Amino acid sequence: MSEAHRYKSALSVPIEGYIAEKQAVGYAFRKGADLLKSFDSYLHSHCLTKTVLSKQLVMEWTARRPNETISTQCGRISLLRGLAEYMSRLGYSAYVYPKAMVTINRYTYIPYIFSNDEMKRIFEVCDNYPSNNCAPIRHMVLPLLMRILYGCGLRISEAMQLTCEDVDLNKGSLYIRNTKFNKERMLPMSKSLTERCRKYCKTVHVGKSANPYFFPSPYGGHYSEATLYQLFRDVLRKARISHLGRGKGPRIHDFRHTFAVNCLKKWVVDGKDLNNCLPYLSAYLGHEDMRGSQRYLRLTADLYPDITRKVEECCSYIIPEVKPYEAD
Repeated sequence: MSEAHRYKSALSVPIEGYIAEKQAVGYAFRKGADLLKSFDSYLHSHCLTKTVLSKQLVMEWTARRPNETISTQCGRISLLRGLAEYMSRLGYSAYVYPKAMVTINRYTYIPYIFSNDEMKRIFEVCDNYPSNNCAPIRHMVLPLLMRILYGCGLRISEAMQLTCEDVDLNKGSLYIRNTKFNKERMLPMSKSLTERCRKYCKTVHVGKSANPYFFPSPYGGHYSEATLYQLFRDVLRKARISHLGRGKGPRIHDFRHTFAVNCLKKWVVDGKDLNNCLPYLSAYLGHEDMRGSQRYLRLTADLYPDITRKVEECCSYIIPEVKPYEAD
Protein backbone atom coordinates (compact mmCIF):
# COMPACT_ATOMS: atom_id res chain seq x y z
CA MET A 1 0.00 0.00 0.00
CA SER A 2 1.43 3.36 -0.98
CA GLU A 3 2.04 6.04 1.67
CA ALA A 4 -0.54 8.28 0.01
CA HIS A 5 -3.32 5.76 0.65
CA ARG A 6 -2.38 4.67 4.15
CA TYR A 7 -4.56 7.28 5.83
CA LYS A 8 -8.31 7.36 5.32
CA SER A 9 -9.74 9.80 7.87
CA ALA A 10 -10.66 13.45 7.40
CA LEU A 11 -7.26 14.33 8.93
CA SER A 12 -5.28 12.27 6.41
CA VAL A 13 -3.79 15.34 4.70
CA PRO A 14 -2.41 17.03 7.85
CA ILE A 15 -1.27 13.67 9.24
CA GLU A 16 0.70 12.90 6.09
CA GLY A 17 2.07 16.45 6.05
CA TYR A 18 3.18 16.24 9.68
CA ILE A 19 4.99 12.93 9.09
CA ALA A 20 6.68 14.36 5.99
CA GLU A 21 7.83 17.41 7.95
CA LYS A 22 9.35 15.30 10.76
CA GLN A 23 11.18 13.10 8.28
CA ALA A 24 12.35 16.09 6.25
CA VAL A 25 14.24 17.50 9.25
CA GLY A 26 16.02 14.18 9.87
CA TYR A 27 13.78 12.12 12.16
CA ALA A 28 13.07 8.52 11.15
CA PHE A 29 9.68 8.89 12.87
CA ARG A 30 8.74 5.25 12.25
CA LYS A 31 7.07 4.72 15.61
CA GLY A 32 5.30 8.06 15.35
CA ALA A 33 3.96 7.18 11.90
CA ASP A 34 2.69 3.82 13.17
CA LEU A 35 0.89 5.51 16.08
CA LEU A 36 -0.64 8.08 13.74
CA LYS A 37 -1.87 5.23 11.52
CA SER A 38 -3.65 3.86 14.59
CA PHE A 39 -5.07 7.32 15.35
CA ASP A 40 -6.20 7.69 11.74
CA SER A 41 -8.06 4.36 11.98
CA TYR A 42 -9.69 5.55 15.19
CA LEU A 43 -10.86 8.75 13.48
CA HIS A 44 -12.10 6.81 10.44
CA SER A 45 -14.14 4.48 12.65
CA HIS A 46 -15.79 7.53 14.24
CA CYS A 47 -16.81 8.83 10.80
CA LEU A 48 -15.08 12.20 11.25
CA THR A 49 -16.09 14.48 8.37
CA LYS A 50 -14.37 17.80 9.17
CA THR A 51 -10.64 18.53 9.22
CA VAL A 52 -10.81 19.49 12.87
CA LEU A 53 -8.86 18.01 15.78
CA SER A 54 -11.26 18.56 18.64
CA LYS A 55 -10.52 18.42 22.36
CA GLN A 56 -12.94 15.51 22.76
CA LEU A 57 -11.10 13.40 20.18
CA VAL A 58 -7.72 14.21 21.70
CA MET A 59 -8.82 13.43 25.25
CA GLU A 60 -10.55 10.19 24.26
CA TRP A 61 -7.63 8.81 22.26
CA THR A 62 -4.97 9.84 24.80
CA ALA A 63 -6.86 8.57 27.87
CA ARG A 64 -4.79 6.10 29.85
CA ARG A 65 -5.59 2.52 28.88
CA PRO A 66 -5.78 -0.54 31.17
CA ASN A 67 -2.30 -1.70 32.28
CA GLU A 68 -0.69 1.15 30.31
CA THR A 69 2.29 2.95 31.81
CA ILE A 70 2.27 6.71 32.17
CA SER A 71 5.30 6.82 29.89
CA THR A 72 3.40 5.13 27.06
CA GLN A 73 0.41 7.40 27.53
CA CYS A 74 2.67 10.47 27.50
CA GLY A 75 4.12 9.27 24.21
CA ARG A 76 0.68 9.38 22.60
CA ILE A 77 -0.07 12.75 24.17
CA SER A 78 3.21 14.21 22.89
CA LEU A 79 2.49 12.85 19.41
CA LEU A 80 -0.95 14.48 19.20
CA ARG A 81 0.41 17.70 20.68
CA GLY A 82 2.91 17.84 17.82
CA LEU A 83 0.23 17.09 15.25
CA ALA A 84 -2.04 19.78 16.71
CA GLU A 85 0.74 22.38 16.67
CA TYR A 86 1.48 21.50 13.04
CA MET A 87 -2.20 21.82 12.12
CA SER A 88 -2.48 25.14 13.95
CA ARG A 89 0.44 26.54 11.97
CA LEU A 90 -1.41 25.65 8.76
CA GLY A 91 -4.62 27.28 9.90
CA TYR A 92 -6.58 24.17 10.88
CA SER A 93 -8.65 24.08 14.06
CA ALA A 94 -6.80 21.82 16.49
CA TYR A 95 -6.74 21.34 20.25
CA VAL A 96 -3.19 21.44 21.65
CA TYR A 97 -2.84 19.29 24.74
CA PRO A 98 -1.28 21.53 27.46
CA LYS A 99 2.19 20.38 28.51
CA ALA A 100 1.51 21.04 32.19
CA MET A 101 -1.42 18.59 32.34
CA VAL A 102 0.76 15.46 32.33
CA THR A 103 4.40 15.22 33.31
CA ILE A 104 6.73 12.29 33.73
CA ASN A 105 10.04 12.02 35.53
CA ARG A 106 12.53 10.55 33.07
CA TYR A 107 15.03 9.86 35.80
CA THR A 108 13.20 7.73 38.37
CA TYR A 109 15.19 4.59 37.52
CA ILE A 110 18.33 4.16 39.62
CA PRO A 111 21.09 2.85 37.34
CA TYR A 112 23.29 -0.06 38.33
CA ILE A 113 26.94 1.03 38.32
CA PHE A 114 29.29 -1.89 37.71
CA SER A 115 32.41 -2.08 39.86
CA ASN A 116 35.84 -2.54 38.30
CA ASP A 117 35.89 -6.13 39.54
CA GLU A 118 32.50 -6.85 37.99
CA MET A 119 33.59 -5.39 34.65
CA LYS A 120 36.72 -7.53 34.77
CA ARG A 121 34.62 -10.66 35.31
CA ILE A 122 32.24 -9.67 32.50
CA PHE A 123 35.11 -9.22 30.04
CA GLU A 124 36.66 -12.54 31.09
CA VAL A 125 33.37 -14.32 30.40
CA CYS A 126 32.99 -12.59 27.03
CA ASP A 127 36.57 -13.38 26.02
CA ASN A 128 35.90 -17.07 26.65
CA TYR A 129 32.37 -17.22 25.31
CA PRO A 130 31.76 -20.40 23.28
CA SER A 131 31.21 -20.38 19.54
CA ASN A 132 27.89 -21.46 18.07
CA ASN A 133 27.06 -23.20 14.79
CA CYS A 134 24.04 -20.96 14.22
CA ALA A 135 26.02 -17.83 15.10
CA PRO A 136 29.61 -18.57 14.02
CA ILE A 137 31.09 -15.17 14.96
CA ARG A 138 29.09 -14.57 18.14
CA HIS A 139 32.09 -15.35 20.36
CA MET A 140 34.05 -12.62 18.54
CA VAL A 141 31.25 -10.05 18.42
CA LEU A 142 30.43 -10.22 22.11
CA PRO A 143 33.84 -9.26 23.61
CA LEU A 144 34.26 -6.24 21.31
CA LEU A 145 30.65 -5.11 21.57
CA MET A 146 30.74 -5.09 25.38
CA ARG A 147 33.98 -3.11 25.36
CA ILE A 148 32.59 -0.54 22.93
CA LEU A 149 29.45 -0.09 25.05
CA TYR A 150 31.53 0.35 28.20
CA GLY A 151 34.46 2.24 26.69
CA CYS A 152 32.42 4.72 24.62
CA GLY A 153 29.19 4.99 26.61
CA LEU A 154 27.01 4.08 23.63
CA ARG A 155 23.35 3.22 23.68
CA ILE A 156 22.85 -0.38 22.54
CA SER A 157 20.86 0.81 19.52
CA GLU A 158 23.75 3.06 18.49
CA ALA A 159 26.24 0.20 18.66
CA MET A 160 23.96 -2.09 16.64
CA GLN A 161 23.51 0.54 13.92
CA LEU A 162 27.26 0.95 13.38
CA THR A 163 28.30 0.21 9.82
CA CYS A 164 31.81 -0.53 8.59
CA GLU A 165 32.02 3.03 7.25
CA ASP A 166 31.15 4.41 10.69
CA VAL A 167 34.22 2.81 12.29
CA ASP A 168 37.36 4.71 11.28
CA LEU A 169 40.27 2.41 12.07
CA ASN A 170 42.86 5.02 11.02
CA LYS A 171 41.61 7.85 13.23
CA GLY A 172 40.26 5.53 15.92
CA SER A 173 36.78 7.05 15.96
CA LEU A 174 33.11 6.10 15.70
CA TYR A 175 30.53 8.05 13.74
CA ILE A 176 27.19 7.76 15.55
CA ARG A 177 24.20 8.52 13.32
CA ASN A 178 20.39 8.15 13.44
CA THR A 179 20.42 8.60 17.20
CA LYS A 180 17.93 9.37 19.91
CA PHE A 181 17.19 13.14 19.87
CA ASN A 182 18.70 13.16 16.36
CA LYS A 183 22.16 14.12 17.69
CA GLU A 184 24.82 12.70 15.38
CA ARG A 185 28.34 12.78 16.81
CA MET A 186 31.92 11.62 16.28
CA LEU A 187 33.48 9.76 19.22
CA PRO A 188 37.16 8.97 19.78
CA MET A 189 38.17 5.50 20.93
CA SER A 190 41.12 4.55 23.09
CA LYS A 191 44.19 3.11 21.35
CA SER A 192 43.58 -0.32 22.87
CA LEU A 193 39.95 -0.37 21.72
CA THR A 194 40.92 0.79 18.24
CA GLU A 195 43.47 -2.03 18.02
CA ARG A 196 40.82 -4.54 19.07
CA CYS A 197 38.58 -3.23 16.28
CA ARG A 198 41.40 -3.72 13.75
CA LYS A 199 41.97 -7.33 14.86
CA TYR A 200 38.23 -7.99 14.84
CA CYS A 201 37.91 -6.71 11.26
CA LYS A 202 40.76 -8.90 10.04
CA THR A 203 39.43 -11.99 11.80
CA VAL A 204 35.73 -11.58 10.99
CA HIS A 205 36.35 -10.09 7.53
CA VAL A 206 33.91 -7.30 8.25
CA GLY A 207 32.97 -5.35 5.15
CA LYS A 208 33.88 -8.17 2.75
CA SER A 209 30.28 -9.30 2.31
CA ALA A 210 27.10 -7.53 1.24
CA ASN A 211 26.20 -6.91 4.88
CA PRO A 212 27.30 -3.33 5.75
CA TYR A 213 26.97 -3.64 9.55
CA PHE A 214 29.99 -3.76 11.84
CA PHE A 215 28.27 -6.38 14.01
CA PRO A 216 26.56 -8.50 11.31
CA SER A 217 23.91 -11.01 12.25
CA PRO A 218 24.18 -14.49 10.69
CA TYR A 219 20.61 -13.99 9.47
CA GLY A 220 21.34 -10.69 7.72
CA GLY A 221 21.29 -7.13 9.01
CA HIS A 222 22.64 -6.49 12.50
CA TYR A 223 22.21 -8.26 15.82
CA SER A 224 18.87 -7.57 17.48
CA GLU A 225 18.61 -5.99 20.91
CA ALA A 226 16.50 -8.95 22.09
CA THR A 227 19.28 -11.40 21.17
CA LEU A 228 21.88 -9.28 22.94
CA TYR A 229 19.70 -9.03 26.02
CA GLN A 230 19.61 -12.84 26.25
CA LEU A 231 23.38 -13.05 25.75
CA PHE A 232 23.89 -10.35 28.37
CA ARG A 233 21.84 -12.27 30.93
CA ASP A 234 23.94 -15.36 30.29
CA VAL A 235 27.15 -13.34 30.67
CA LEU A 236 25.94 -11.92 34.00
CA ARG A 237 25.11 -15.40 35.25
CA LYS A 238 28.55 -16.74 34.34
CA ALA A 239 30.18 -13.64 35.87
CA ARG A 240 28.29 -14.31 39.14
CA ILE A 241 26.37 -11.02 39.00
CA SER A 242 22.76 -11.23 40.14
CA HIS A 243 20.13 -10.28 37.57
CA LEU A 244 16.76 -9.08 38.90
CA GLY A 245 14.75 -9.41 35.70
CA ARG A 246 13.76 -7.28 32.73
CA GLY A 247 13.65 -3.60 33.56
CA LYS A 248 15.02 -4.07 37.09
CA GLY A 249 18.69 -4.40 36.28
CA PRO A 250 21.46 -4.71 35.86
CA ARG A 251 20.67 -3.76 32.28
CA ILE A 252 23.00 -3.67 29.32
CA HIS A 253 22.25 0.09 29.21
CA ASP A 254 23.95 0.38 32.61
CA PHE A 255 27.32 0.10 30.84
CA ARG A 256 26.58 3.61 29.57
CA HIS A 257 25.80 4.85 33.08
CA THR A 258 28.96 3.21 34.41
CA PHE A 259 31.03 4.94 31.72
CA ALA A 260 29.60 8.35 32.66
CA VAL A 261 30.12 7.91 36.41
CA ASN A 262 33.69 6.67 35.94
CA CYS A 263 34.40 9.62 33.66
CA LEU A 264 33.16 12.10 36.27
CA LYS A 265 35.05 10.33 39.03
CA LYS A 266 38.30 10.61 37.09
CA TRP A 267 37.73 14.31 36.42
CA VAL A 268 37.09 15.00 40.09
CA VAL A 269 40.15 13.04 41.22
CA ASP A 270 42.27 14.85 38.60
CA GLY A 271 41.01 18.21 39.87
CA LYS A 272 39.17 19.16 36.67
CA ASP A 273 36.59 21.96 36.67
CA LEU A 274 33.28 20.09 36.33
CA ASN A 275 31.47 23.27 35.30
CA ASN A 276 33.58 23.24 32.14
CA CYS A 277 33.72 19.47 31.69
CA LEU A 278 30.04 18.61 32.09
CA PRO A 279 28.95 20.05 28.70
CA TYR A 280 31.58 17.85 27.02
CA LEU A 281 30.12 14.76 28.70
CA SER A 282 26.62 15.80 27.64
CA ALA A 283 27.72 16.22 24.01
CA TYR A 284 29.71 12.98 24.07
CA LEU A 285 26.71 10.99 25.31
CA GLY A 286 24.32 12.71 22.91
CA HIS A 287 21.99 13.97 25.64
CA GLU A 288 19.04 16.18 24.74
CA ASP A 289 19.93 18.62 27.52
CA MET A 290 22.15 18.94 30.58
CA ARG A 291 19.76 17.21 32.97
CA GLY A 292 20.87 13.74 31.94
CA SER A 293 24.52 14.54 32.56
CA GLN A 294 23.87 16.42 35.81
CA ARG A 295 22.17 13.33 37.17
CA TYR A 296 25.49 11.49 37.07
CA LEU A 297 26.96 14.01 39.51
CA ARG A 298 24.68 12.76 42.27
CA LEU A 299 25.36 9.13 41.36
CA THR A 300 29.10 9.78 41.50
CA ALA A 301 28.86 11.51 44.86
CA ASP A 302 26.66 8.75 46.31
CA LEU A 303 28.94 5.96 45.12
CA TYR A 304 32.19 7.63 46.15
CA PRO A 305 31.65 9.55 49.43
CA ASP A 306 35.32 10.48 49.59
CA ILE A 307 34.96 12.78 46.57
CA THR A 308 31.55 14.21 47.54
CA ARG A 309 33.18 17.36 48.94
CA LYS A 310 34.94 18.10 45.66
CA VAL A 311 31.74 17.57 43.67
CA GLU A 312 29.71 19.82 45.95
CA GLU A 313 32.35 22.57 45.99
CA CYS A 314 32.08 23.17 42.27
CA CYS A 315 28.53 21.94 41.61
CA SER A 316 26.48 22.79 44.68
CA TYR A 317 23.96 24.61 42.48
CA ILE A 318 23.36 21.35 40.62
CA ILE A 319 23.12 19.16 43.75
CA PRO A 320 21.16 21.31 46.20
CA GLU A 321 21.23 20.57 49.89
CA VAL A 322 18.06 18.93 51.23
CA LYS A 323 16.77 20.68 54.34
CA PRO A 324 15.40 18.61 57.24
CA TYR A 325 11.83 19.80 56.61
CA GLU A 326 12.13 18.71 52.94
CA ALA A 327 13.15 15.14 53.71
CA ASP A 328 9.55 13.96 54.02
